[in-house]
Amino acid sequence: PNKRKKQEMNTLPLITVARKRITVPIPNLVFRCFSSSANNPSMNQERVTIQHLPNGIHHVQLNRPDKLNALDMDMFRALADAARQLKKDKSVRAIIMSGKGKAFCTGLDVKSIVSPWSTDESSQSKSYKFTSPTAKMDELLERPSRSRREYQGQDENDNEGNETQETVQDLYKRVSAIGNLAQDIAYLWRDIPVPVIAVLNGMCLGGGLQLALGADLRYATQDCKLSVMEAKWGLIPDMSASITMRELVRIDVAKELTFTGRIVDGVEAERLGLVTRCCENPMEEAVKWAEMIVSRSPDSIAAAKMLYQRTWVSSEKECLETETQIQERLLKSWNQIAASAKNFGINAPYKERQDFDD
Repeated sequence: PNKRKKQEMNTLPLITVARKRITVPIPNLVFRCFSSSANNPSMNQERVTIQHLPNGIHHVQLNRPDKLNALDMDMFRALADAARQLKKDKSVRAIIMSGKGKAFCTGLDVKSIVSPWSTDESSQSKSYKFTSPTAKMDELLERPSRSRREYQGQDENDNEGNETQETVQDLYKRVSAIGNLAQDIAYLWRDIPVPVIAVLNGMCLGGGLQLALGADLRYATQDCKLSVMEAKWGLIPDMSASITMRELVRIDVAKELTFTGRIVDGVEAERLGLVTRCCENPMEEAVKWAEMIVSRSPDSIAAAKMLYQRTWVSSEKECLETETQIQERLLKSWNQIAASAKNFGINAPYKERQDFDD
């Protein structure tokens, strides 16, 4: 173990921060790194990196290749943090999500969750602390998620001593928090008003599949292995699959995949509707479609994403009303006029997108 720790130490970056954004300029690109470890540069490792590509396209990459990008607590927190940061950034026009190395994500790192030992975030030197597996599960399942409250700067402790202390339920309603941390890492990508494209290779299993289902589009290699694997552990998929899967496959297909936990390849996943398409180079395909999307009005793209997610399983009356409400906001806006002008050879620039979540 000591030899392994020494090897890991030698591969860690020199500069790291905790749950914060760092910007490192390099030619034509900017990287942002997210990690949940704190105050310990020698022990820290970014679980998620964000690369800025041209034209507002951002590449989010799970960065735990030695563990096939399995989900430990640091990965859960870092993914949620990255999604919230990107939602706030109006320069973002499209997001491509991938996993570094041989797999997109192999799901929950059960060993790390059940292990009582974790890095001591408050220590300046190499040390470990006891963290109850029960406490980890509580953090994953607590609603609204603790990381969401901290991000909003509104943890319950902020109001200690106030006569009108805000209850958790009041807070839940005010910040529109509908998921716990386990659900946030998949569901929050639906909340971002730009297309999110998942690039799938190697393995996409359990929680990894649910993360991919939170994207708007999924491009996979033919030999990529996908599975709703929770049945193997006597569990159900509880990271928003009950929302995302119902939009993609028939209920009997969802039940069969969930009951059995069987593995399907990319070809069958495309046939079933789990992935948008199979291709030889999913990353190349993702970039191609992202570039096409960002050539459109940022308002119409954000509005279209919101329209379908609000109405896909709604009543016909609600669908028609929502269409009209959104269209009225688009008509005669600058970006709608700019998009129309391009049809007549007038290259008017787009402005910052509207907020469609109010």
